[in-house]
Amino acid sequence: MIKVKSSKLKDVKIIEYSIFEDFRGHYIETYNEELYRKNNINIKFIQDDVSISSRNVLRGLHGDHNTWKLITCLEGKFILAVVNCDKSSKYFGKWETFTLSDSNKIQILVPPKYANGHLVLSEKAIFHYKQTTEYDRKSQFTIMWNDKDYNFKWPIKKPILSKRDSLK
Repeated sequence: MIKVKSSKLKDVKIIEYSIFEDFRGHYIETYNEELYRKNNINIKFIQDDVSISSRNVLRGLHGDHNTWKLITCLEGKFILAVVNCDKSSKYFGKWETFTLSDSNKIQILVPPKYANGHLVLSEKAIFHYKQTTEYDRKSQFTIMWNDKDYNFKWPIKKPILSKRDSLK
């Protein structure tokens, strides 16, 4: 079972999913095409990716003009920032953050023309996302994590960044 809610950002959805737990541990179904279609999410995902990072690693903010992403935290905890980068949208430049963890049972559905990035809060986090296109670095855009035009509210002054994410 899933429950779909709207976020403050147009087209970004918060999806609550169920966890089956017993004395052996827990079982999670992170995606079921039929359940998503019943909830008006008719998107064909073609690739799954996983990022494993340590505390204070900040990845992104990256996006492109074609890809939907369904983001889940499989282990740990991170803050996910999502920003509307569609220059034709009246919501252009608006952003929102979400806290995802292995225990809060939410996913975030990010549409094309939005960027997303995440900061790891736990010792380690496993960031899983389904996407509707194959990865193509050349088609992506990047917003700096500390871009003054957006004034993101990260709870860190000096995150661990890749070369790509630290260039201005």
